[in-house]
Amino acid sequence: MAAFSPAEFASQLKSLPAWRVEAGELVRTFSFADFLAAMRFVNEVAVAAQAADHHPDIDIRYNKVRLGLVTHSEGGITALDFALAAASDKLA
Repeated sequence: MAAFSPAEFASQLKSLPAWRVEAGELVRTFSFADFLAAMRFVNEVAVAAQAADHHPDIDIRYNKVRLGLVTHSEGGITALDFALAAASDKLA
């Protein structure tokens, strides 16, 4: 699966307005009521990521969870990243 061209990427990014690009990754920070709610979300994302065989970088700070997505094998952001981002939005 190839990384998106700039035009394809811009089109895909419009479908996920809460996400942004930071240091070559598709990123979003989610906020939850407390630490336990944040951890429930992380565990749900872990199940989705394992099923897709595509694993995000996850940073947990009390009630905030930052996900970073990039397809390292393709050297950029691909459809896999956008699919996991969309799934994460639904889980939140």
